[in-house]
Amino acid sequence: MFGMKMFPGGTHPHEGVNGKAVNGVNAIVDLPAPARVVIPLQQHIGAPAKAIVKKGDAVLMGQKIGEAGGFVSAPVHASVSGKVVGVEEIDAPTGGKVQAVIIENDFQDTWVELHPAQHPETMSAKALQDVIREAGIVGMGGAGFPTSVKLTPAEGKTIEKLVINGAECEPYLTADHRLMLEKSAQIIDGLRLMMLALDVKEAIIGVEKNKPDAIQALQAACAGVDGITVKALPVMYPQGGEKQLVYACTRRKVPTGGLPLDVGCVVCNVGTVYAVQQAIREGKPLIQRVTTVGGLVNNPGNFLVRIGCSVQNLIEACGGLKSDAQMLISGGPMMGAALYSADVPVTKTTSGILALGKEAIDPEENPCINCGRCVSTCPMQLVPTKLDLLVRNGQFEEAEKCGVLNCMECGACTFACPAKRLLTQSCRHGKRVINMRRKQEAAKKAAEAQK
Repeated sequence: MFGMKMFPGGTHPHEGVNGKAVNGVNAIVDLPAPARVVIPLQQHIGAPAKAIVKKGDAVLMGQKIGEAGGFVSAPVHASVSGKVVGVEEIDAPTGGKVQAVIIENDFQDTWVELHPAQHPETMSAKALQDVIREAGIVGMGGAGFPTSVKLTPAEGKTIEKLVINGAECEPYLTADHRLMLEKSAQIIDGLRLMMLALDVKEAIIGVEKNKPDAIQALQAACAGVDGITVKALPVMYPQGGEKQLVYACTRRKVPTGGLPLDVGCVVCNVGTVYAVQQAIREGKPLIQRVTTVGGLVNNPGNFLVRIGCSVQNLIEACGGLKSDAQMLISGGPMMGAALYSADVPVTKTTSGILALGKEAIDPEENPCINCGRCVSTCPMQLVPTKLDLLVRNGQFEEAEKCGVLNCMECGACTFACPAKRLLTQSCRHGKRVINMRRKQEAAKKAAEAQK
């Protein structure tokens, strides 16, 4: 054991104004759909979806508009009914270019014909996995890994436990909190269905103790349901990381470079579980999600928002930005990404939109004082200050030997550093360089083999 902690390292960031304590009491508000939605075909890890509609096509709400581009991919669906006015390249929310389908809303919300599963408890695991795949469900905690792939374990791998992430350990974010509180029965129902899809008998929902009402709601919802446990966890960031959550809930340690699958576990977010329940019970694909809007906005809130709605729409729903807002973040303040504009779409992985002030701007760095705080907070038990020095000196091979590829980019080291060193950013850069070199080397070898 690690005292009151459930995993090595970690920290507890303070939140300032409009944090969890403020926004956690705000019930989910159904945000009206805008006049136009911009739906990216790449909202997930893996191959982008391929557009199967064209400009001028009439589409229905829930209609598939993008076909999965491979096994590790996910289809995309229309979040409104109306007319396709473009299939074109747009600026992605966090940089780069992606193809997107642009739909002009007719404000009728006319659904495509839905096909709820009549008796899902009698369906085979594969049939349930197929429903989840066709619904376009991906990890909604932010990673965006296609859920159907997670629920299709590799040959030779045995899954024993389904671990559900209700930790929501990032500051400010309360979307999962509200979902667990307001949709607890549906989440437990969805969890039962996922257990059938994985053919497992045990599931654990990990929720941090700063959400006692959500813990009570889930415990009440699963009372009398075999195999499901709600585990109250001490408050500690980054407890929502897969490896940290698996250890906190099961005491199984995922090996270095490994996955939860290697210790018989699959991890999914509570939002993903709810989406699975809606897909199987209601026949609804993933076209909306709950998103927190917080920080320096006039009226923070939690919104059920259509995929493809703009960030600007969300900000306006909160009464606009406060005068001291200087940066917009998609996700949480620790692992989220800065947005270059509010005129970008909400995607399946947009857990939050935060407006932050000057404290979010990278401060001036000072020399390392060798205090060791980054080492004590690193949940992967790395030495961030050493990795930072190696990367800055271009010693990427040595950084790889010292474990830089195991960095989960949680930001705990940067947060803890009194010298304001950009440790996480260094590790991220090192990983990119090493992975790029690996790809170049693999391409070189493939080219030589063809000669």
